[in-house]
Amino acid sequence: MAVIPDELLTRGVAEIIVEAELRAKLTVGRKLRLKQGFDPSRPDMHIGHAVGLRKLKKFQELGHTIVLIVGDWTAQIGDPSGRDITRPRLTAEKVRENAVSYMEQFFRVIDRNKTEIRWQSEWFGDFTLENALDLAGRFTLAHMLSHDTFRKRYEAGAPLTILELMYPMLQGYDSVAVKADVEFGGTDQKFNNLAGRELQSQMGLTPQDVFLLPLIPGTDGRKMGKSFDNTVDILLSPENMFGKIMSMADEVMPLYFEVLTDVPLTDVSEIRQIIAGARENPMEIKKRLASEIVAQFHSPAAAIQGRDAFERQFQRREAPSDMPEFAIDAPMVIIDLLVATGLANSKSDARRLIDGGGVKLDNERISSFNQLISPTVVIQKGRHFVRITTKTE
Repeated sequence: MAVIPDELLTRGVAEIIVEAELRAKLTVGRKLRLKQGFDPSRPDMHIGHAVGLRKLKKFQELGHTIVLIVGDWTAQIGDPSGRDITRPRLTAEKVRENAVSYMEQFFRVIDRNKTEIRWQSEWFGDFTLENALDLAGRFTLAHMLSHDTFRKRYEAGAPLTILELMYPMLQGYDSVAVKADVEFGGTDQKFNNLAGRELQSQMGLTPQDVFLLPLIPGTDGRKMGKSFDNTVDILLSPENMFGKIMSMADEVMPLYFEVLTDVPLTDVSEIRQIIAGARENPMEIKKRLASEIVAQFHSPAAAIQGRDAFERQFQRREAPSDMPEFAIDAPMVIIDLLVATGLANSKSDARRLIDGGGVKLDNERISSFNQLISPTVVIQKGRHFVRITTKTE
């Protein structure tokens, strides 16, 4: 009888459907096929994706098989979950290009040599109209409209295409194709994952269990997602990754520690109490979190580098050693220069930043909209620095 580590089914887990079934499968010691799919709709993965990958890695270390599905077909549709508008469709070429980048990022977390990579085109490439009609006939409109996203858009009279209604069916068929025992996903994937369980049952297979992980907040407090542009991408430099973690609200730290690190749960519980009680400045706790995450995706040395860069820039108020440069051949008014360097989106935005004290010149706040700026100075807006240099012929 196999021994199940205590935290495997409890730490950082939102819901397991059906937990008793999964425990029984694990107890008998059978090697399970654990499925998780990713739609390469953009080239970069973020640390929210890593929540599921980290849990899969724990199962992989116990000898179970990870089956990663590259959604080269569903990515062309776009997952409608949580979307109040129809996504623009991607070309097959763009999806394949993004998938190449995804592959590199998958294996920063899980073991490439112990992972089965499957592309949807293996089975959907030869899908006939008969196959598609058979698949569509296995779900009712009432079933589809029980999907929260679909129902809200339908009731609001917003566009809802038949193609989008097909998305859960296609994702569900992946589970049939690879004979998945368990499917992993975020809580927003519950409907899609259960569609796989339903299809397997209809087609004479043992229904997969569903392992749901919590969604983590992004830099703006909403759920981390590429659509919201609030992600901490896996391919960020150590300095930028450290800085983005440090910019998170204090309240997210306990969850981040739980799902993105191996810090003991006793420590996580203490951190949760410190944050809730505001007993002390959480800066050092947040630095510990940022260091844990950077070390995981880069290296322990890179985590030290990221911490040093943060402390140099934000605590000792020193400019970073490596920053973009912008060359000018004559003095420029600060308003124009902020727009030209991209530190402001417009002149009105530049005035607002200056008026709010958000622009510094060589670490001194700028108060005049008309101040002339000459080369060999550093302009700062928040965490962004630009060195002004002299244009050469």
